[in-house]
Amino acid sequence: MFNRITKSLLTKETRDYLMSTHFWGPVFNWMIPIATISDTRKHPKIISGKMTVALTLYSLVFMRFAWKVQPRNLLLLACHITNAGAQFTQGYRFLDYHHFHQTEYDQKK
Repeated sequence: MFNRITKSLLTKETRDYLMSTHFWGPVFNWMIPIATISDTRKHPKIISGKMTVALTLYSLVFMRFAWKVQPRNLLLLACHITNAGAQFTQGYRFLDYHHFHQTEYDQKK
């Protein structure tokens, strides 16, 4: 089994994929949703509404791009689906804090 995995990793196609922007672009792009998910534990007063909207729109545009590009970049698509979900969560927290329940948040802390 180890030989089979090693042989599949050493194929020219796999090496070409691992050395391409089709792979490394999405890998580094994962830093955005990871940071956003970690920010969901922080107080909502630090959330920038404008940046949340911008990053949500960015992810929605690049989800379409990842689906339309040939060959499809499913790693990039998964990254932007995750980021859009995280940004929607932050957007909800922003609206909830700044427009609905600010006093409740401040009393909890």
